[in-house]
Amino acid sequence: MNHNTVTNKEPLIRMVKRGHIGKKRAWTIRGIAMLISLMVCALVIVGITGQNPLQVYAGIIDGAVGSNRRIWVTIRETFALLIVAVGLVPAFQMHFWNIGAEGQILMGGVASAAMMIYLGDALPNWLLIVLILVVSSLAGLLWGLLPALFKAHMNTNETLFTLMLNYVAMQITTFAIVFWENPAGSNTVGIINSATQKGWFPRVLGSNYGLNVLLVLAITAAVSIYMKYSKQGYEIKVVGESQNTARYAAINVKWVIVRTMMISGAICGLAGAIIVSGASHTISTSTAGGRGFTAIIVAWMSKFNPIAMLAISGFLVFMQQGSIQIASQFGLNENASDIITGILLFFMIGSEFFLKYRLEFKHRKENAK
Repeated sequence: MNHNTVTNKEPLIRMVKRGHIGKKRAWTIRGIAMLISLMVCALVIVGITGQNPLQVYAGIIDGAVGSNRRIWVTIRETFALLIVAVGLVPAFQMHFWNIGAEGQILMGGVASAAMMIYLGDALPNWLLIVLILVVSSLAGLLWGLLPALFKAHMNTNETLFTLMLNYVAMQITTFAIVFWENPAGSNTVGIINSATQKGWFPRVLGSNYGLNVLLVLAITAAVSIYMKYSKQGYEIKVVGESQNTARYAAINVKWVIVRTMMISGAICGLAGAIIVSGASHTISTSTAGGRGFTAIIVAWMSKFNPIAMLAISGFLVFMQQGSIQIASQFGLNENASDIITGILLFFMIGSEFFLKYRLEFKHRKENAK
């Protein structure tokens, strides 16, 4: 046997790491992924319902923006998701993987409900709302502070720590519901202060959810300015890139970790107040509604750009609200909306792969020679 005759066969297709890719091309790839995801969603729904795809998407549009009320609900949910994503930005830019936003939202929501229940008749509404915003932020801050202290001083795994705190927060919420049951034995709190509406956000911009929008926009702008122009924002980025470099630059790494997670947790806790006092007016273990996990994808895909976060949040909520409508319209169960959301997220996350890698075909390589 002649060993010299052995040939190395190259694969027909191989992955090659990209160099720099421009923003225009990157968003073109994301746009193509979104279009493909919409087509796949249509095929899935058509396969289940047997309906015309155009009717399906007409139902989605109607469910998201088909009436003034639906428009405001879509806006409300978009901004609820956006503020959680904004809350994750400081931690993620520091490479502190805060997977505990669900728990931080719940703790903020429990604090808000407690203020509404115990102080609803004791304070004027404007002061009660201010107190709700402050206390909910402090509750979220505490829930972010715990893993930060352990990470800074004991180098624990923040991903597992923050994830486990989600379950602790759920148990605390369940414990609180036992005391606040209304009516007794229902295992739910019911609508808090339904008669007096104490602790409810007032109407702003002609809507019950106008204050939600203004608060989220203000916080988004503040975080964007903080991260881009402040000394602390610069320190967060340096610690995220290299803790050794940060120490060499005389940055107190431990304090930056603690401070940043306090900010991240406080914003997520404030999201709990916006959901409870500004929207649902009740508390349950499903108050966070998975926003803490969806917001991770929003923050990551947007590369921490606030405008991109708003666009991605709006797209996901639009499709989610629309899918709830078609599930009802075509007699599907409640999991249909989750299936559609899952398909969308699958393609949107998959598009990020093609921003880092490209497919190279064998014949193209041979032609190049």
